Order: sequence, then structure tokens, then C-alpha cells
Amino acid sequence: MLIGAHVSPAGGLPKAIARGVERGCRAIQIFNQSPRMWKSSPYREEDVAAFIEAMAASPIDAVLIHTVYLVNCASEDPEIRAKSLSSLVSSLRAGAQIGACGVVLHPGSAKAGDVPEAIARAGETIREALAESEECPLHLENTAGTGGTLGRSVEELAILLEACGGDERLGLCLDSCHLFATGYDIRTVACMDAAMREVAARVGLHRVGSLHLNDSQTPLGSNRDRHANVGAGELGEKGCAAFLSAPELETLPCILETPGEKRSGPSAEEVALAVQLRERGIASRAKQARRARTNAGGGGGRARGAG
Repeated sequence: MLIGAHVSPAGGLPKAIARGVERGCRAIQIFNQSPRMWKSSPYREEDVAAFIEAMAASPIDAVLIHTVYLVNCASEDPEIRAKSLSSLVSSLRAGAQIGACGVVLHPGSAKAGDVPEAIARAGETIREALAESEECPLHLENTAGTGGTLGRSVEELAILLEACGGDERLGLCLDSCHLFATGYDIRTVACMDAAMREVAARVGLHRVGSLHLNDSQTPLGSNRDRHANVGAGELGEKGCAAFLSAPELETLPCILETPGEKRSGPSAEEVALAVQLRERGIASRAKQARRARTNAGGGGGRARGAG
């Protein structure tokens, strides 16, 4: 698993690589434009070349782009949908420029409107964005369900993927805080494995392209998107370890989007903690597997094989 953090590209694209290296990242996530403005500009060729060179010389193996918060592909307002389409296309083209393994998108919000109609609008907008761009995958992120946001369950993500046309470039980004907020209790290995079986059955594991590791400030099923630092929320270290150690996710980039100390974002210490929790989770899974084999064998191989 390529564990890393969301970092700023302020001062130039290569600065994002430097900030990732400072935090001990194997993967980074960036915005390709200001997260609170519609305006975007294509990357300059020299900036892209410098970024690719810096990444090649670093331990960072994956980069993701996150779309800006203003994007709502499901909006009832045609102007908002048009702006969302333009912004999404810009992000996908930027992702192709820098070799991103995906663009992460909140699918949209129905707000107080009809959800099936909102899903249809989102699907149409996303299909158009894929048609106007090339190469870079698009990862639909599961949401906490606040304010009519789409993608609050694995079932709804499956419906969204179908509405988007099922393009091979479409994938999912699974966020641990959002899973928990929408009622998926992933605080134990058994519960996390159950959630992954649902993903496998409804959308297929091949669709999962990236992860967000965030603890949750609010309780199970709260439908509130309130990130907590790793191990410091309702998931706790045990829940984060269960999420990180799921064998189906072991090769994916996993991005911390936590508030950090004084709202400064994930630190090197927090990235290192996530790495440790993954190792702890893997060890716990191995121990449980040994115990299960022992129980299935009736208490131990030596006693049965003696004589």
C-alpha cells in the first residue's frame, strides 16, 4: 500500500513532491487549482517536466488529483453543471499531463431534490467529461451522505457507475471516515472484510482505485463528514488498522486528509503512524488466521500427529 497525504502544490508543482517527501509519503494528492475557485489553467510544459523529474527522483510512486469542492455534477442548475463539467475535464487533462493514477471526484449532491434524477444528471455530466478527456482514470468517492450527497452506500455507487456508462476509466475512492459515517462499522477486521465483500459483489474489486484514510469525529451512521486525525476519532487505531490491512486494498495509494495539528494537515508523524497501523493490522490478521487453523484442526498439529 502506498500511504501518503494530501499536500499543497503552492509555489510550483515540484513543491508538492518535496512536501510529500518531507512527510515520508509513498503517494500524494493535490488540487490542480484553487479548491474554492472555478478558474483553472493548464499546466505549463516546463512545470510538468520538473514535476515528473522530481517524482522520478523521489520515493513517491503515485499521485492523485482531487477535484475542487465547488464541483456538483448533479446540480439542477445548468450553469453549475456546465462549470462542473469544465472543471472536471480540466482536472482529468491535468491528471493525464502529470501521470496521475486518478482524479478523485465527489459525484455530486441532490440537495433537497429527487435522488434518482440527480444520479441521472451526474451520470450525463461525467460521461461527457470522460468523452472530452483521455487516459486519466476517474475515481468516484463514497460520501458521508450530508446534504443529499450521492454515493453514500456501495449500492448507490454501483448505480452511479452504471449511470456514468460503466467506462473502463471509472473507479472508486473509498474513504474510511465516510464509510463509517454512512453506517459501515469497519472498526474490526471481520466488519471491514464484510464491507469489502459487499464492494466485490456490487461493483467489483477491480473498480477500487484509491483510498482516503481519515478517522471520524462523529459516531457510526451520523452522516456527517467530520475528519479526525488517525486513531484519534471514533474509528480509533484498531479501526484504522482494520481498514489499512484489508488484503484487497494492499496495492493502492492511500491518502491521509486529516486536519493535523493546528489544522496544518497530515504530518510526517501521522503518515508514519498509518504505516505502523497497517503493519499492526496485518499482524493481527495473521494471528487470527493461525488461530482459526488451529481451531479447525482440533487444537494443534503435534497432538494429532503424535505416534
